[in-house]
Amino acid sequence: MKKVKSDKLRSAAKGKGAPKDVEEYLAGVPEPARSTLSKVRAAIRTAVPTGTAEVISYGMPAFKHNEVLVWYAAFSNHCSLFPTGAVIEAFKKELKGFSTSKGTIQFSTDKPLPIALVKKLVKARVAQSASKKLR
Repeated sequence: MKKVKSDKLRSAAKGKGAPKDVEEYLAGVPEPARSTLSKVRAAIRTAVPTGTAEVISYGMPAFKHNEVLVWYAAFSNHCSLFPTGAVIEAFKKELKGFSTSKGTIQFSTDKPLPIALVKKLVKARVAQSASKKLR
């Protein structure tokens, strides 16, 4: 598993401060990252519960249902999904071949997005969040 060097990453949508909403964030992302990020967003939408809100958290788009479930962002050469370290650990075999760190998975903008895998990761994060509420 290739590790991400997070200190060298630069968000493609950063510029003049944090965006006020997801649409503003996406408008600031250049192609091909914008198309990849739109696919990530669409995949996440199909996997989160009804009533989940799209928010900006830590300057990145996120989906929130009681708590932030996942974040996603565009960088100069890739898009990232932040589903928490526990989800990444649970799916480490399926994530071989992707650059990962403790809480991040990188998807190259020049390769097809593994939509089914993104949905599976998000559903696992939703289940993790729901199980915390039951405790």
